[in-house]
Amino acid sequence: MAAPADPRGLCNYSSVLLHRITQTPHRLKKRMLATWTPDQELNQVRERSGADMKRKLEWYDLVALGVGGMLGAGVFVTTGHVARNVSGPAVFVSYLIAGVSALLSSMCYTEFSVEMPVAGGAFSYLRVTFGEFLGYFGGANLLMEYVLSNAAVARSFTEYMSSTVGVGDANAWRLEVGGLAEGYNRLDFPAVALILLLTLCLCHSTKESSMLNLVMTVFHVIFFGFVIVAGFCNGSARNLVKPGGLAPFGVKGVLDGAAIVYFSYIGYDSVSTMAEEIRDPSKSLPLGIAGSVIIVSAIYCTMALGLSSMIPYNEIPGSASFSLAFQAAVKWRWAGNVVGAGASLGIVASLLVAMLGQSRYLCVIGRARLVPSWLAKVHPSTGTPMNATAFLGLCTASIALFTELQIVLEMISIGTLLVFYLVANALIYRRYATHSGHRPLPVLLFLLLLSSGSLGFSLSWKLKEREWWGLALFGGVSLAMAAYFYCRFPCRRGPSEWSVPAMPWPAAASIFLNVFLMTTLKERAFRRFGAWSLVVVVFYVLYGVHSTYLAEEEMVLAEVLTADVNLQLSSVPCRQSKLEIELA
Repeated sequence: MAAPADPRGLCNYSSVLLHRITQTPHRLKKRMLATWTPDQELNQVRERSGADMKRKLEWYDLVALGVGGMLGAGVFVTTGHVARNVSGPAVFVSYLIAGVSALLSSMCYTEFSVEMPVAGGAFSYLRVTFGEFLGYFGGANLLMEYVLSNAAVARSFTEYMSSTVGVGDANAWRLEVGGLAEGYNRLDFPAVALILLLTLCLCHSTKESSMLNLVMTVFHVIFFGFVIVAGFCNGSARNLVKPGGLAPFGVKGVLDGAAIVYFSYIGYDSVSTMAEEIRDPSKSLPLGIAGSVIIVSAIYCTMALGLSSMIPYNEIPGSASFSLAFQAAVKWRWAGNVVGAGASLGIVASLLVAMLGQSRYLCVIGRARLVPSWLAKVHPSTGTPMNATAFLGLCTASIALFTELQIVLEMISIGTLLVFYLVANALIYRRYATHSGHRPLPVLLFLLLLSSGSLGFSLSWKLKEREWWGLALFGGVSLAMAAYFYCRFPCRRGPSEWSVPAMPWPAAASIFLNVFLMTTLKERAFRRFGAWSLVVVVFYVLYGVHSTYLAEEEMVLAEVLTADVNLQLSSVPCRQSKLEIELA
């Protein structure tokens, strides 16, 4: 017979809950804008994970992680869909625009990561600059992007693996279940198995996972070279202009395509989250982040150009595009099988790196006590955030099991663009207001006006009846404000060994491009992003703010007790020496 519930315990729980609710406004006011210093992030906060992550990675590991993390995701998942339905043969221009924007954002990331070599990435950068809430909001959105993009990439793995063995139907290896909604009724067990296998690998060791990625990336780049050469040898310039010309959907289609393919560059963000596991962060991080973005941008553009020259854009398959293009266009069935195998290998490398990054983000958010602290624990023997890795692996596998690729793709990019936009703002504020000694208000005003001008230009472009006067006005105002700020407010170099040159131009251009690309996304993406943002804010109000408030109170109390004990101990020798004097 079950024991009756203790009414006193229920009353105590109710009173604690009621107290928390009544204290929410006070705690929000105290915690939302609370910031940490880089030194606290590097030492005090990192100690909450228990064991340290092991520093074993070199610069070439980071380049391989960045290249491997980006290559498998974008070119195999999005190229066919964007070329056929959005950009046409000019999809390579879409990749070029997205690559320039990613390079500018990566420069902002690099300066922060060299100054603060911690695993938190954008979460830590935003938290030390703009406060706890904005850091948490950015980190939560990047986690959503990681989980969704990994689920999308895992489902595309199933398509390419089936094409490798000669199965033309993309859904042949999926189990269709009646009674479930369309788009959620094809269960993808191979994708789930891949995610769980990689989760086990990542829980075991970071260095061994990095070496596995390095080997796969070398073979992957060789395979890419084969695809590029074979594509151009069997392609024709005629397919780039017929039917419909190079840009059959117009300039708008090219820019819309750039926003969609932008999620292909999420991988470089993973490199910054490995900062705690690098032997020489100041040397390795700039090479790893910027170098991988440049290499991948060049490969993306040539791959997309090769695909468009090999087959007319309106005949490009929407799934397993490269593999099926070889089989359909040039009748190289063996090449289609090789492409399927190579693409599958690239997708595995991409997933490996992205899952490395997402677990580090969640680990550091757990250190901040914004999610349960057990997610922040680092296993003492493996040196990996095992709990965070396993939890996110299960979440990714669950989404990959049910959700169709196109549904997932519609939610990807907007969160990434928003976070990269916030990081660029944070760099300008930190460089000018924190390090250069200028008053915060003029810097914040510049950022507000720059964002407003970028938004005005972007909305003017988006209108069906394009208002050219609006483009000239808002574009000119944005450029003039950046020039005035550059001349009026001198900027010192950042405190780290590597700083973004010619500030504020690179960061301002990153802000402009991220705002512009965000406005090209579909309305459905904004609705789903709004729903996710509501969930994030509610979780912060109900759990995060109270958890961090209590954690900080405990830390302050511990510091006071430690200081009191030290004071008492330091006074003991003084009393003894006085007694000795009196006795003498």
